[in-house]
Amino acid sequence: MIALFLAYVEEKQRREHDPHLWPGYKRQQTRKRDLGTYFGKVAYWRTYLYHTKSKKGHFPLDVSLGLAADGFSMLIRSLGARVATQMSYGQAVCQLTLFMGWSPCQRTLEQFVLGLGRQSGDWFEAAPAPENDGEVLVVQIDSKGIPTATEGELKKRRRKRRKSKYPGSKRHHRWSARQQLGPKKRKNPSDHSKNAKMATIVVIYSLRMAQDDQLEGPINKKVYASFAPKRHAFAIARREADKRGFTQESGKLIQVVTDGDNDLERYCKEFFPHATHTLDIFHATEYLWKAAGFLFLQGSFDLENWVAIQKDLLFEDEAPKVLAEIQDQLEKLPKRGSRSKWRRKELGKIINYFRKRLDLMKYKSYLAKDLEVASGAVEGAVNYVIGRRLDCGGMRWIKERAEALLQLRCIEVNGDWDAFMEFVHERSYQKALANKKTHFLKAVSPSPLPTYGTPTHSSPKSEPIAS
Repeated sequence: MIALFLAYVEEKQRREHDPHLWPGYKRQQTRKRDLGTYFGKVAYWRTYLYHTKSKKGHFPLDVSLGLAADGFSMLIRSLGARVATQMSYGQAVCQLTLFMGWSPCQRTLEQFVLGLGRQSGDWFEAAPAPENDGEVLVVQIDSKGIPTATEGELKKRRRKRRKSKYPGSKRHHRWSARQQLGPKKRKNPSDHSKNAKMATIVVIYSLRMAQDDQLEGPINKKVYASFAPKRHAFAIARREADKRGFTQESGKLIQVVTDGDNDLERYCKEFFPHATHTLDIFHATEYLWKAAGFLFLQGSFDLENWVAIQKDLLFEDEAPKVLAEIQDQLEKLPKRGSRSKWRRKELGKIINYFRKRLDLMKYKSYLAKDLEVASGAVEGAVNYVIGRRLDCGGMRWIKERAEALLQLRCIEVNGDWDAFMEFVHERSYQKALANKKTHFLKAVSPSPLPTYGTPTHSSPKSEPIAS
C-alpha cells in the first residue's frame, strides 16, 4: 500500500513538474530508493528534476512529502528515538524488532537521537505556555552526576583496531587485547571511577487556590534538564515563568525550593529576586543528624531525642535557636585531642551551613501559606529522568551525546513528544520547500551544549538541521 501510494504521488508530481511548464528545468530518469517505514524497507522510484544553468536539482516527490534525505520515515524516526529515551540503544533495537519485525541498528538510533536533539532547544523556546495555570508558581532545582568516559577511556575507544590473532575464540582475543594495553594502574581509595559530570534539572509547576483556602496541585508540571552550567537552568526557569505570566512585574508569588547549594542560592537571587526561596526540610534535617553524630553515641536515645527537639524548633520558625544550640554543644567539646579537633571542625561546617541559610528555613510561615517545604518533586525527577536512563551499570557517556538524549527524555516525560515531532516535521518540510532540497535529520556528531542564559550567550539562534 505504501509503494502504491508513493507511485501515485510520483505520477502526480511528474504531471505537475513537466519540464515544458518549468522553463530551464530538465528531467532525468526515475531513480530507485529504499525508504525505512513501520512495515519495513519499501522500494520506490522518483524523478530527479534539475536546472540546466545552476545544475542544482531535487526530487519533487521527496520534497512534497517532507521525506528526509536519510531514507527513513518520520514515524520510524519518532518511534526509534522515543524508545531510546526509555532504555538502552541495544534494548531499543530488541523491542522495535519484536513489535515491528525489524529495526534500525543501534548506531542509526543514536543518530536519530542526536539529530532530534538539535531541535530540542528551539522546541523548548517555542513551546506554548500551558493553559489554566494556578496562582502560585513552584520551581524546584537540583543536580545529579552521571558516569562519563575519561580521556584515557576515550583514547582506548578510538584507537585503531588490530586484526584478531584468535578469530575463533573471544576469550583469547580479549586476553590478547588486555595484554596489548599493558598493566592496569591500581586506583587509590580516594579515586572516583564514575568520573561524574553534573546535570541540572528543573521541575516547574503551579498551585491553584481551592475553596477551602488550600493550594491544590501540582498543575501543569514540566521538567527540563541539561549538562550546561547551572546558570542556564535558572535562565530556562525564568523564561518558563515569564511565559506562564509570572513575570517580575506581575507581583505573583513564586517559590523556589533548593537543597541549599551556594550556586543555586546565588542564581536564585539573580533570576528570581522577589521569589520565596526555601531550603528543603530534609536537607536541613540531614545536617541535624550529622551534627548529632558528633555529639552523641550512635543509636542512643539522647541522639534521637536531640534531633527531634531541634526539628520541632525548625518547624516553629526557630532556626536561630537551633544554631545557638549547636554552637553551645561545640563549646562543650574538648579542645585537645585529634578526634576532638576533627569533631569541632565538622561541627563548624554545620554551623556555617545553618548560619548562611537562616532566612530560608521559615517552615511555619511556609506551611501557614500551604507552600512547599520539601523538594520531593525534583528528587523524584532526578532519579526517574536522569538516573534511570543515564546512570546504569556499565554506562560511560560523553556529555554532549548524553545531552541530546536527556533533552528528548524531558520532552517525553512532559507528554509533549507528538507535538515536538510535529514541530520538527513542519520545520523540515518548510525548509525543504524553500530550498527545493531534502535535508538530513540524522546527525553523526552531537551539537554543543546550550548556552542560553550563560555569559557566552548573545542572542537565541536556531541551530541548523543536521547534515
